[in-house]
Amino acid sequence: MRPGMLIMILGAGVLALAAGLLARAYLDARASAMSQLQAGVRIHQTIHGPIAYRDVGTGPAILILHGAGGGYDQGQLIAERFLEPDTRWIMPSRFGYPGSPLPPDASTRAQAEALVELLDRLAIDEVHVLAMSGGVPPALQLAALEPGRVTALALLSSAPFTPMTAEIQDLPIPAWAYQALFASDAPYWLMTQLARPSLAALFDASDTAERPMTPADRAFVDRMIDIFMPVGARRDGLENEGAAIDPDAVYMLDAIQAPVLIIHARDDGLTPVSVATHLAAALPQAHSVVYPSGGHLLLGHHEDVRRQLGEFFSPASR
Repeated sequence: MRPGMLIMILGAGVLALAAGLLARAYLDARASAMSQLQAGVRIHQTIHGPIAYRDVGTGPAILILHGAGGGYDQGQLIAERFLEPDTRWIMPSRFGYPGSPLPPDASTRAQAEALVELLDRLAIDEVHVLAMSGGVPPALQLAALEPGRVTALALLSSAPFTPMTAEIQDLPIPAWAYQALFASDAPYWLMTQLARPSLAALFDASDTAERPMTPADRAFVDRMIDIFMPVGARRDGLENEGAAIDPDAVYMLDAIQAPVLIIHARDDGLTPVSVATHLAAALPQAHSVVYPSGGHLLLGHHEDVRRQLGEFFSPASR
């Protein structure tokens, strides 16, 4: 056998072995992600279909509504990072996210109605609400729908809602590119292994000289990236995020009676600070905190956010 042919055969063998190892690593990672995703999950049947959620802890109840691409697992990450442990965390998946199928009516109003049924099921008469990013529009609907039940409303990095439009956002890449990236598990997992800094940039979480990440920030970003797996379980929810800016949607902000804490970063690259400004002007009991930097994930300010939320949700502040 000629040396050139032998080299080609050996090369093909090495590539086949590498591909096999890569496929094995992907399958193991996906199985692990699925196992972690399913841990501690409960299901409640509502008029709009099943809602999956986690219910953790004791004390005053706080309903956590996750952002785009999340689920109850992202809700738990938000709770662990920003809330005190001596509270009860109710963390549902919004419509189209893990365990909560997309119903025929997937509006933010319908999402709020399903959340009301969940609170009824759990016999929770009064609840604080913490919403981040895409969780903010349904949180506003819930607070307007149940003004006597929502006792405090905290909004982090608020996403646009009607009558705002998607054009006010300045995404790092076009919306269709996000949908393509999150279309299936394998490409996303490969990005986590080979191009994690690029993924962090899509979360508005680049580590730069102007916005350096602390070790705690980096761990939070890494966890945020990792729990998007499996992305296939979040695809319908991502495609439904536009429900927040549906021209037919109505947000009765004047019906919200609860005190509201609005936290945003001026350099947020995913949801513009103008959303926070609009909310602060429209809600009579609103207090806003705007950091000069930190991006969409409020990096560099997590300890202060935790302090702000602790004081806001404290019984002494009511």
